Amino acid sequence: MSTTPTHWYKDAIFYEVSPRAFLDGNGDGMGDFIGLTESLDYIRDLGVNCIWLLPMYPSPLRDDGYDISNYLDVHPQLGNLDDFKRFLAEAKKRDLRVIADLVLNHSSDQHPWFQEARKGTSNPYHDYYVWSDDPHKYAEARIIFTDTETSNWTWDETAKRFYWHRFFSHQPDLNFDNPKVREEMLDVFKFWMDLGLDGFRADAIPYLFEREGTNCENLPETHVYLKELRAFMERNYPDAILLGEANQWPEYVLPYFGKGDQLHMSFHFPLMPRLYMAIRQEDRHSLEWIINRTPSIPETCQWAIFLRNHDELTLEMVTEEERAFMWREFAPDPRMRLNVGIRRRLFPLLENDRRQVELLHGLLLSLPGSPVLYYGDEIGMGDNVYLADRFGVRTPMQWNDNRNAGFSRAKPSQLYMPVIDDPGIYHYQAANVEAARENKTSFYWWLVNLIGHRKRFKAFGHGDIHFLQPDNPKIFAYVRSYELESILVVANLSRVPQPVELELSKWRGATPVEITGQTPFPQIGPEPYQLSLGPHGFYWFHLVTPDAA
Repeated sequence: MSTTPTHWYKDAIFYEVSPRAFLDGNGDGMGDFIGLTESLDYIRDLGVNCIWLLPMYPSPLRDDGYDISNYLDVHPQLGNLDDFKRFLAEAKKRDLRVIADLVLNHSSDQHPWFQEARKGTSNPYHDYYVWSDDPHKYAEARIIFTDTETSNWTWDETAKRFYWHRFFSHQPDLNFDNPKVREEMLDVFKFWMDLGLDGFRADAIPYLFEREGTNCENLPETHVYLKELRAFMERNYPDAILLGEANQWPEYVLPYFGKGDQLHMSFHFPLMPRLYMAIRQEDRHSLEWIINRTPSIPETCQWAIFLRNHDELTLEMVTEEERAFMWREFAPDPRMRLNVGIRRRLFPLLENDRRQVELLHGLLLSLPGSPVLYYGDEIGMGDNVYLADRFGVRTPMQWNDNRNAGFSRAKPSQLYMPVIDDPGIYHYQAANVEAARENKTSFYWWLVNLIGHRKRFKAFGHGDIHFLQPDNPKIFAYVRSYELESILVVANLSRVPQPVELELSKWRGATPVEITGQTPFPQIGPEPYQLSLGPHGFYWFHLVTPDAA
């Protein structure tokens, strides 16, 4: 085991996978670790560095595994611990790291801890959860799932008390004021990292503690606990990471990094909707605004940035006017909406417009942070808005044009979720891995190529950002710099061609070499640098100085 952290996550590209959705290895209609192990060559060949697994633990699956009933095992539908160990070993043979979702905030109401806790205040597990005789306690805490919950308290008939939950009522919150709960979580970390896991994506961390007179979010006690957790990791697993889910404004996420002694990484939620807003409004200012609003973080920390994931495209970090705009533009059918977000996949969101999809990836892979890709987006998978909750974006991976999209040998009626088989461009016979890999002009190959070019330059994962602010607001231009590397990114947010003049006198004498084709452009001189960009086009230039050349 390495005793020195390598900060590998700063250069990583993450690939988010649902084990039950990826490949069925035993033919029962559910994806599993046998199938995921068989798929590792495919994942490696994308060029990603780290797999992020959605919940894999025993669960009643009332929230797709985020309701955990046993933290120390694998859900039997996904296999067993030996299958998981084999998967990890094969991943490491391919230089792939693996992190897993871990829900710290709450468990399933079917967890043995909660079943014991219900027996009354004398039971030693009762204090593993948050109870009250008064359902008006912590009244200032907002209700997160407004579509389904009317209160953060639910009456338990057995315990004759109310229990606290920030999410679904079948997910009681754990009591992190109890030292025994904190010890239990350290044991969970130790169990999985001893098996070889490279870290965790920590779910819903802003809600771990409750205090009267507050909104029960981002409390100081949370940071004390995260320091405790991070210190444990530093002592025992110094190269493992903790990636936090804190859907907050960046200045409120900043304390979760601490002085480099809490989270290693955190998602940048407010950036994501503004990427979509920018291309629809054909204006860069919302992107510049949110990035300028983002404070500096410790050198060893990193943002995780993304376009889509397993949840709805959240619109919590926008104004009401912006949310109405996003719903109108990207979710005209009410079935496409959930909570305060949009439950659609990437390609349907952009009406299968490849230029827009490529532009967003050109930004995702060049803005500050480590990119997170969502399984299936690389082959243009569609969604199913007729499925409940978030399941419409969690359908089986589409491997080929055979029955069940090559996902499973089971009967179609046995699948855990139907494949996309509506006629059209998203039908699994049209959008699948085999077809994408056979077509050398497919988006899949375009993305593999771009990922390969990104990995050549440290500036993308480590560099600072300098906005150029040309007069044309439809052009988004910036320079990423790290040590002797400077990368110029110029993007056209418009659906029509655009000219631009860039002030590049700081780099006078350098030659912009277009990265994907290694084509040198005219040397930068004293005059504004002129470029023309096609609809939703973008350039990545390596600014090569005479000395470097």
